[in-house]
Amino acid sequence: MQTVDVLVVGAGLAGLSTAQLLARRGLNVMVVDRRRSLSAGVRTTGIFVRRTLDDFDLPGHLLGPGVRDVLLYPPSRRSPIRLTSDRDEFRVADMAAVYEHARRAAESAGARVLLGVRYTGSSSGLVRLERTSGAESGDGAEGAESADGVHGVAGVEVVGVRFVVGADGARSRVARDLGLDVNRRFLVGAEIVHAVASGAGVPAFHCVLDPRVAPGYLGWVVDDGRHAHVGVAGEPGAMQGGVRRLLDAFAADAPGRAAPAGPVERRGGPIPVGGVLRRLACPDGLLVGDAAGAVSPLTAGGLDPCLRMSELAAAVIADYLRTGDREVLKRYDGASLRARFRGRLLLRRLLAGIRSPVAAEAAVTVLRTRAGRALAARILFGDGSFPELEPRLTARVDAVRRP
Repeated sequence: MQTVDVLVVGAGLAGLSTAQLLARRGLNVMVVDRRRSLSAGVRTTGIFVRRTLDDFDLPGHLLGPGVRDVLLYPPSRRSPIRLTSDRDEFRVADMAAVYEHARRAAESAGARVLLGVRYTGSSSGLVRLERTSGAESGDGAEGAESADGVHGVAGVEVVGVRFVVGADGARSRVARDLGLDVNRRFLVGAEIVHAVASGAGVPAFHCVLDPRVAPGYLGWVVDDGRHAHVGVAGEPGAMQGGVRRLLDAFAADAPGRAAPAGPVERRGGPIPVGGVLRRLACPDGLLVGDAAGAVSPLTAGGLDPCLRMSELAAAVIADYLRTGDREVLKRYDGASLRARFRGRLLLRRLLAGIRSPVAAEAAVTVLRTRAGRALAARILFGDGSFPELEPRLTARVDAVRRP
């Protein structure tokens, strides 16, 4: 039976970033993901905000042009509010390529990344893994994929682990197995992504507040001159007819939409918006990314939080495994983080309460005022989407950061 110091379940940005940081600290790290390809099951729009672009060494060649203009529309779609920054505020990434870049970085640091390997449970320092018939072998060879993308079980392995990191998404199985908190408040989102003809216009981020298509959240179009992302998200119980039907209706006449100049991709999934969970760690493991609720309750942005919490998680795990002192785990405390989210959680409830077009029109009218525009600009262009975390100086020496 093989043993590892840390098993990371989930090869998204949070899992791969945590794995890289841990491997660079000299730990024996394995990452497993049930997907056969990192390009499968992409769920995020891939919007990186300025604060993340400033703080983290992201692969610039995988990011689209900068977006400075945001247009906010009422349900009538008339007279949008235009907010313009004097800096690039957003860049949209090719997330499949970003995941592959993060995978290579983790492997270069010494972590092993195994795809097509499903986590099925853990107990008393032992983890059960199932290798699917389409999984990558240790030498990178791959089996054939079935027509529907579902694989049979090719083998079962029990691995000894000192610590488990749950980076397995909003409905984390690792969280349940470790007895940690689980997400209970979600939006459900879906989007269409396609290439657009270059040079068609100025990059812009169009946001539509309309509870008929996105109850409790927004419809959006992000066109950076390379790709267009057209999406909706909202409270699941209020999405009459389902998210796909609402997306198709919105995409038919969405503002700022561009004609496809390439294949159309659909993506989507649950978005946890209840804030960082209270109980994130125990002596056997901890949670990162969506599994930890590391998503802004207001904007539903999760890329910046996942990178920041991955830094903190790696620092805490390394100290804990080095010292064996359980007090170290208290540094990774969701309850203290939640206290810094009170304002965002309140605004989340207010946004969720806008359930009629009349109320949405009134909300946009308020945003047209000087104070309203200032608030909107602070939310969209500010640096406070996710609070600063504790071990910044410690984490900065790790090479996810710029030198």
